[in-house]
Amino acid sequence: EHNEKVLVWPDLVYTELICMIAISAVLIFWGIALQAPLEEPASSAKTPNPSKAPWYFLGLQEMLVYFDPWLAGVVLPSLIIVGLMAIPYIDFNKKGNGYYTFEERKLSVTLFLFGFIPMWVSMIILGTFLRGPNWNIFGIYEFWDVHKLEALNNVNLSEYFWLKWSGVGYLPSYANSDPQWKKVAVILLRESPGIVAILLYFFALPPALALIPFFQNLFMRMGFIRYMVFANLLLWMAALPVKMLLRWSMNLKYIIAIPEWFFNV
Repeated sequence: EHNEKVLVWPDLVYTELICMIAISAVLIFWGIALQAPLEEPASSAKTPNPSKAPWYFLGLQEMLVYFDPWLAGVVLPSLIIVGLMAIPYIDFNKKGNGYYTFEERKLSVTLFLFGFIPMWVSMIILGTFLRGPNWNIFGIYEFWDVHKLEALNNVNLSEYFWLKWSGVGYLPSYANSDPQWKKVAVILLRESPGIVAILLYFFALPPALALIPFFQNLFMRMGFIRYMVFANLLLWMAALPVKMLLRWSMNLKYIIAIPEWFFNV
């Protein structure tokens, strides 16, 4: 009979020792070969361009390009913590308790790697190496020209809908002298395309996904409540790459833009 046990000594200790030596060698070579990016002392008379957060916060700073501060700095980081806390209550897979293998936890490992490497690590790399003066994107070997200008005509979803897609040709508006209820009604009408899109995304899309065999299997095993929590956390995670693609492809700024209430999504 094949013995699947792995002894701590010498198997595991040797593996950890080799990894420790290899990583230490890489860090020593890195420290010798590359100069530390130390700049001149901070001065109130000279603001660096761009002003960057520490590298471990550059992911959050990059998210500010696509979301308002209350979303990028409060809601999304909080959902990361809430999502991690919810994992023990959502996870129905009893295999691999105490250990993790990709064979037995394909979904969990894939979601974690997608959230950590393509979304978090790549955002840090983008903010560190590709964001230059005025927070413009520069190529790897492109000179960081402070005079580089990029004409950006970011448009809200309501402007796309009322000015272009619907054929109306104008945005619903109100006068300052209008009563408050009319102002609220006009604002809600103006942003109704974005409100409908958000409601469909978070409330209609999870049941629609349950029609797909893969998600249908998850729904049957999780139950309604756990599935909806899982699906909404998944959609919140997908909201970042979706918003990035919308910004890059059609210069979409906000799905819901209500500056009167300081509420933008």
